[in-house]
Amino acid sequence: MKISVTRENLHQGLSIASHLTTKNVNLPILQNVLVKAEGGAIKFTTTNLEVAVNCTVRGKVDEPGEYTIPSKLFYDYVSLLPNETVSMETDGESMHVVCGSHKTRMNGLPSSEFPLVPGVAAARSFKIPVEDFKKALSRVLFAAATNESRPELTGACLKFTKGDGEARLVLAATDSYRLSEVVIPLVSEVTDEYRVIVPSRTLAEVNRILSVFKDEVDSPSYVVMSASDNQIVFSYGSVELISRMIEGVYPDYTQIIPRQFRTEAVIDREDFIRAVKAASLFSRAGLFDVTLSLDAGKLSVRATDASRGENTVQCAADLTGGPNTVTLNYRYLLDGLGSMDAEKVLFQMIDAGNPCVVTPHGTPGFLYIVMPIRQ
Repeated sequence: MKISVTRENLHQGLSIASHLTTKNVNLPILQNVLVKAEGGAIKFTTTNLEVAVNCTVRGKVDEPGEYTIPSKLFYDYVSLLPNETVSMETDGESMHVVCGSHKTRMNGLPSSEFPLVPGVAAARSFKIPVEDFKKALSRVLFAAATNESRPELTGACLKFTKGDGEARLVLAATDSYRLSEVVIPLVSEVTDEYRVIVPSRTLAEVNRILSVFKDEVDSPSYVVMSASDNQIVFSYGSVELISRMIEGVYPDYTQIIPRQFRTEAVIDREDFIRAVKAASLFSRAGLFDVTLSLDAGKLSVRATDASRGENTVQCAADLTGGPNTVTLNYRYLLDGLGSMDAEKVLFQMIDAGNPCVVTPHGTPGFLYIVMPIRQ
């Protein structure tokens, strides 16, 4: 293999692909990136056996071929190179890299040892607006479970549906203590409702890849998601991410969403966050509890700890309905409030034993639910 590529293209390709590599004692080649050159293009591929990333960049191919080299070492080295053309050539046992006055030799492994990344025969595909998708992922993924005891909850449920006459994507994640749901429009049509559970780690990697392109003018305006029976592909420009799906049935979370409330309050989001953070300093270790009381146009946030003392913070609230009190996990509450960007939030509740709903005030399409701590 003999190729040359701009340092900028090489750096971008590696920044997208090299993040996925993993340490595996039995398969050390999983720490390597596969560099494949053919027909005026250079493709970088990495995999951890659950997810694979392909990224193609333009380059000059004098001799086609393929070779694998340690991903992190290659990326760190390229990050230090000047903005000049990088020439690479393999001699069977290593790869020689030349850029300006920089010359190095990297030992790698033959491409024949690299795991095969199969293509996906997609049965259906959807076009998702990229900016809406990035925002939705940042609002949903933190609510997914990290405990593997219920595998379906470690992913996010993606439901493609035709509601109110337009194609929509509903993303939801829950760990059974809190739930986040976002609805965004689709570019493509939806003929029949389709659901899939995608690992949250996969979607986090998709979000990271999309953020790499944030400053590029000619980036596509949508992501293409294609699905087969057990695999899913996210395509964006020259990048392709392939992942397994999570098998199983996602719980019907719509049953726990309250439809009527006894108390509703519109609260300044920043004031709410500060009040919860101040009270949280006095919450009980391991319980992370703060008590919210709504009455007489005010929200009071209180926490008491036998060893540290107690703290109560009040902030103004535009209240409708009767007075009410509930105890919540402050970390879950802050996660939801932090993912919103509205100035004010709407806090809705029935009583101390039912889920509380938090939404950005005046902004439909985003719903966050926190289960109470039962005293």
